[in-house]
Amino acid sequence: MTRLHANLLLSLVAIVWASAFVAQSLGMKAIGPVAFTGVRFLLGALVVLPLALWEWRRRPKLGLPALATRDWLPASCGLGLLLGLGAVMQQIGIVSTTVTNAGFLTALYVPLVPLLSLLLLREPPHWSVWPGGLACLLGAFLLSGAHQLELHPGDAWIIASALPWALHVLFVGRVADRLHAPFLVACTQFAVVGVANLAWALPFEPFTWAQVQAAAGPIAYTGIISVGLAFTAQVVAQRSAQAADAAIILSSETVFAALFGAWWLGERLNAQGLLGCALMLAALLAVQLLPLVHNRLAGRREVLP
Repeated sequence: MTRLHANLLLSLVAIVWASAFVAQSLGMKAIGPVAFTGVRFLLGALVVLPLALWEWRRRPKLGLPALATRDWLPASCGLGLLLGLGAVMQQIGIVSTTVTNAGFLTALYVPLVPLLSLLLLREPPHWSVWPGGLACLLGAFLLSGAHQLELHPGDAWIIASALPWALHVLFVGRVADRLHAPFLVACTQFAVVGVANLAWALPFEPFTWAQVQAAAGPIAYTGIISVGLAFTAQVVAQRSAQAADAAIILSSETVFAALFGAWWLGERLNAQGLLGCALMLAALLAVQLLPLVHNRLAGRREVLP
């Protein structure tokens, strides 16, 4: 998969995640958020399980070495814990802050990814990532509808959640590529998130089978489409995409969520929101096209006498 194909697949992932916001809001009317998250991620794990088993059996035919448990389980579980930790910290923060603040502060993971890549992996990203990340952050602020940022007690949780989100985006592609097992990595991390959320929900957010049935439609959509297909596509795509690029592209979920809200729920964006959308979309296009233009110009210089 080329870098361009990977970026396009990540754009599709962002669109699917954005469409799931409506289903998630409907599902919360019947069941608590932690329980809802646990059930949908377990469903996503079941969706990907046949592919993970197929991938496992196919390794000898591809000349790949067999994977010992110590090779894949700790790393995949670590990714699951990062994914689950980000979701839980964000959920705790949302309880005592505004949706405006939550939407903006969650986007802090976008500039954090290239910074962590530089500090932890000594891999400097393409120069376009830095202005692109800042444009995404400003776009998220404008899209949130805020005129000024008034801090609330839950904001610290939202800010803290940016770190596990960023680490997950930074390492998920590297782990899947090192193991040559994207479906196994995806299935394992989904199972970890699902089990961890349900373990929390059972004592602190009790639910019944009737509640699960009442939320069956939203659970099915978010579990099969958003988790099973889109999150798995993220793992596959990030084997070939730069982590910093992926962070900017995936942040366009905010833009598409606003567009879906306008389409399905009749919500309307003001001029400030439209400017925010334009900034984020411009950043998305820049990180995909500028490296290609640079490579093409470099190739032309090499063939010149």
